[in-house]
Amino acid sequence: MIESKLKRLEGTTTVGVVCSDGVVLATDSRATAGYLVASKMARKIYRITDRIAFTTAGGVADTEKLVEWLRAESGYYSMSVGRPMSVLACARLLANIMNAYSAYYPFIANILVGGVDGSGPQIYFLDIDGGMTRETMAATGSGSPVAYGVLENEVREGMRVSEVLPVAVRAVRTAMKRDVATGNSVMAATITEKEGYRELRPEEISKLLA
Repeated sequence: MIESKLKRLEGTTTVGVVCSDGVVLATDSRATAGYLVASKMARKIYRITDRIAFTTAGGVADTEKLVEWLRAESGYYSMSVGRPMSVLACARLLANIMNAYSAYYPFIANILVGGVDGSGPQIYFLDIDGGMTRETMAATGSGSPVAYGVLENEVREGMRVSEVLPVAVRAVRTAMKRDVATGNSVMAATITEKEGYRELRPEEISKLLA
């Protein structure tokens, strides 16, 4: 059963990039079940707080459970401590949850946790075992090798959100052209200290692709 669930990690493409003034996240919107396109408008970017979000490649039910868990825990943290949860604390909590369940019934998901706080913009990659690494640029899913080709060629240290955004969107769109499990449309979001979490409208993404 776990083997069949692991196959779900083979689909989709998600991208996360740290910029000088924030974080950019982008994904496709296709959900697959084997050879079936189960949904053309699947959400793969989730807002956790005003300053933290994550992308996911994996099982829908597992992802939704983790989203509910993290939203609740971040809310409890803010009320009890009196300040928002940091990006590192959110990523570490999620990693601990995933690791605790990994031996028997793991959450089938590869996750990019991105956000901004007093330590600046950050992105963390989490695998299904709860392993966590801090990254400046990352991609997950079956289309990630194609996406990395675009990112590695065009992203440079010190770039701003406005400069990276069209590159991230194009990386996902390029993966859609070569990976059958990645497709339909591109979704993107930015997180900055000034604006917090903001999802791009379809017409904004169309302009970036044009």
